[in-house]
Amino acid sequence: MEYPKIILKKGKEISLKRRHHWVFSGAIADMPANLENGQLVAAYSSQNEFLGIGHFAPGSIMVRIISFENRNIDQEFWNEMISNAFSLREKLGLTNNPETNVYRLVHGEGDLLPGLIIDFYNGTAVIQCHQIGMHQHVSEIAEALKECYGNKLTAVFDKSSETLPKNFGLTENQWVFGEPQTDLVQEYGATYRIDWEKGQKTGFFIDQRENRKLLADYSKEKKVLNTFCYSGGFSVLALLSGAKEVHSVDISPKAIELTEENVSLNPQIDSKHESKVADVVKYIREIGDDYDIIVLDPPAFAKNIKARHNAVQAYKRLNAEALKRIKKGGILFTFSCSQVVDKALFNHTITAAAMEAKRKTRIIHQLSQPADHPINVFHPETEYLKGLVLYVD
Repeated sequence: MEYPKIILKKGKEISLKRRHHWVFSGAIADMPANLENGQLVAAYSSQNEFLGIGHFAPGSIMVRIISFENRNIDQEFWNEMISNAFSLREKLGLTNNPETNVYRLVHGEGDLLPGLIIDFYNGTAVIQCHQIGMHQHVSEIAEALKECYGNKLTAVFDKSSETLPKNFGLTENQWVFGEPQTDLVQEYGATYRIDWEKGQKTGFFIDQRENRKLLADYSKEKKVLNTFCYSGGFSVLALLSGAKEVHSVDISPKAIELTEENVSLNPQIDSKHESKVADVVKYIREIGDDYDIIVLDPPAFAKNIKARHNAVQAYKRLNAEALKRIKKGGILFTFSCSQVVDKALFNHTITAAAMEAKRKTRIIHQLSQPADHPINVFHPETEYLKGLVLYVD
């Protein structure tokens, strides 16, 4: 099948030849005048050399490449791409693990599929499309999921209405296939209830799985403060690992309800747990000095370059307040999921916070996203989560 041609300016083909997935508007020399948002197009160099096939969208990033091969984007293509993503998770030991049955199956450009997220929750696959072009393939993606999982897949849920442009016309999320058999999942033996329909992201922050496990390793007999707790992922694993006491704080009453429910779903927990609805930025200034471990896992303070300076200042203030108050010999887990705040900038920001707090601070772990959120070496924007574990004298 032939797709409409987009011709790049001389020299602008270099990034695509290096397998970067984005074509910016300034790189385009010529294109058809009647292209629709989401339409499949073929990118060519100024010398009429084929470069890739992708989805067109008006804006700064005009094409997102989904194939660097000249091929039909048909059901066979989707079956192959989903199967490749599944094979990686199989090699990671995630597809048949009784202790952990929740993981990311497709991570956008990290799995060579810009604009597509698929998370697997104990039989239910949740799709979230970030581009109109990708959403037009949802039925094909669902068929590829069924082909890949067989009877291990009980339902497919499309949660794209929250991430697509509001004028697209998708007004609500929907079940594409089947019905879920359970909304309970296991992560390292902990039980959580997932709210696909109304929860944040696809229902759970899967990207913190390994970092929650690391926190658990430090939590025995410790007093832990988990801020921005959402559904209590860090809290539950800390409690299951023998924490003496865990306090969970979030500004959202719904988040605190989820946390309380998830704690109650694990009857083996016998440690003390308290939760509180509060603005963490204000609350952290009033805590005592008896916490052994503090977790700072805020939402993205910056979603674009323009907001980066203010975000850095917010990270600095928040971390400085925690560092001032944590117990001597305490451990601070601190994170940023802002893509525009890279590792170096985040590290510098935490260094500035430690200087302000006047505490001796050492980095004992540098953290990132887990392996089921792969980082595409040709597309560094796929690396977004960064974290530090600090030992505070």
